[in-house]
Amino acid sequence: MSHDPIDVRYVAKLARLDLTEAEVAVFQSQLEAILGHVESLSAIDLPGDITATDTQLGPLRDDQPHTSLLPEAVLLNAPDQAQSQIRVPKVVADA
Repeated sequence: MSHDPIDVRYVAKLARLDLTEAEVAVFQSQLEAILGHVESLSAIDLPGDITATDTQLGPLRDDQPHTSLLPEAVLLNAPDQAQSQIRVPKVVADA
């Protein structure tokens, strides 16, 4: 199976990258190698349909509407709370 070569300069232009001729040559050879690996994988004869997920998981339960937890019940399980909200540790560093 043959493929058309990827125009590295065009892709770089779309990505707003300014590549040197040396970088274009390196990326072109790397992309050709990747496409060669993909071609070798597509040559493998696998039985059945190939899917991204296993369809043999069994039936999933139907979604059934139910009442939500009361805010007070949720706050009872919170390790820290203030002003009817769950408090969590700060995850953003000071600027």
